[in-house]
Amino acid sequence: MADKAAVDDGWRIPDELWKQIEPLLPPKNPQPKGGRPWTADRQAMDGIFYVLRTGCQWKALPRAIGAGSTVHDRFQQWVEAGVFRRLWEAGLLEYDALKGLDWEWQAMDGAMTKAPLGGKRNRSQSHRPRQERHEAEPAD
Repeated sequence: MADKAAVDDGWRIPDELWKQIEPLLPPKNPQPKGGRPWTADRQAMDGIFYVLRTGCQWKALPRAIGAGSTVHDRFQQWVEAGVFRRLWEAGLLEYDALKGLDWEWQAMDGAMTKAPLGGKRNRSQSHRPRQERHEAEPAD
């Protein structure tokens, strides 16, 4: 089994935040047929936050945090159960209590840009086959 200390504890959810998250989680379904032990909710949430913070793929999740497939399954279950929506709402309400939100006025921000390889219309075409298919030239 992997050493839990192998992953920097900076990636783990602080106790104070976990106390706010835990009540939002749905109850566990009983497993009458047995099977593998259930991965602890906190460990699964640590894995979810790790993936969200680093942008890594689920399969690239360090084994010390949890199995990528297990953590991804739990993420999907919790999305369907509305856990992250309730967490977002709780965060907004807490921020409103601390700093205040003007609920009458809201805005959404975004940016739209051209696709990186879009270029201009009728631009001169390359005579190199790789460039026609927008493939990068080999490094060597």
